[in-house]
Amino acid sequence: MTAAVRLPLAFRIGTRTLVSVRRTLKRVPLSLDDALAGRAPVLTSLDGADGYLVTSLPAARLNAVAGATACIVAVRQRYTRYYADLTIGFDAWWQGLSGNTRSGLKRKAKRIAGLKVRSYRTPAELEAFHAIARGIAEKTYQERLMGAGLPADADFVRDMLADAAAGTVRAWLLFTGRAAVAYLYCPVRAGTVIYEYVGHDPAFGELSPGAVLQMEAMRDLFAESGLTRFDFTEGEGQHKRSMATGGVECLDLLLLRPTLANRAVVAGLSGFDRAVALAKAGVQRAGLQEWARKVRRG
Repeated sequence: MTAAVRLPLAFRIGTRTLVSVRRTLKRVPLSLDDALAGRAPVLTSLDGADGYLVTSLPAARLNAVAGATACIVAVRQRYTRYYADLTIGFDAWWQGLSGNTRSGLKRKAKRIAGLKVRSYRTPAELEAFHAIARGIAEKTYQERLMGAGLPADADFVRDMLADAAAGTVRAWLLFTGRAAVAYLYCPVRAGTVIYEYVGHDPAFGELSPGAVLQMEAMRDLFAESGLTRFDFTEGEGQHKRSMATGGVECLDLLLLRPTLANRAVVAGLSGFDRAVALAKAGVQRAGLQEWARKVRRG
């Protein structure tokens, strides 16, 4: 469990945050192995914090965790934590994808003129990767709206180079001609490759460079011995569903001290989330998904 930090509890539509309320929380992230094993978290003393944020809790353990605490309990999101089995080989993985996915990836790759993918592993290679990938990250909606682009700070660079020296990071760039247009950065922990930072230049979005880069990264990973899984981490997405070989039902759980202020925050978040879900269902019925996606990302 990490130390308590001030985190925003966001009233969010897609990637766009309308307003947020900050609370000091102890973040309790569960790994893919934890989720697959159905493990519940160990919650230590709050030590003055407002509560906990548990991520990737196996959905089957919700009642057990909620029943063992006096905190206010709120489910922030439900999702399948997807993964790909890296022990089956590229050919078996590829044939396991749907026909539409395979043909779509082939078509997308052919549309990218001068397509080239480079992989990066050593400290010197990662330094070069970081300089180029940051140029892409600055343009992405992940950075503009969520602050989730590839980090630029010195602490991240230090840790990145240490991981590279230890052989526990993999990274890729996709180029069209001489222009780098997409990046993927993945730490490796005990044989599990973690989908941590990804982004593409929005000017090339119609070419789906991220999907093509993911396919080529998977090709590299399947060719490497000693790797067991590719962990697509929290949250869902079409590319995760289409490229995964399995998944486990998870949720993110907010646990707050039972104060009046916290009860008001949880009630507000719950009501807002229900309204967003109803609006999303209405958009889907009306066939306006593409318009809504553009509105969410700005």
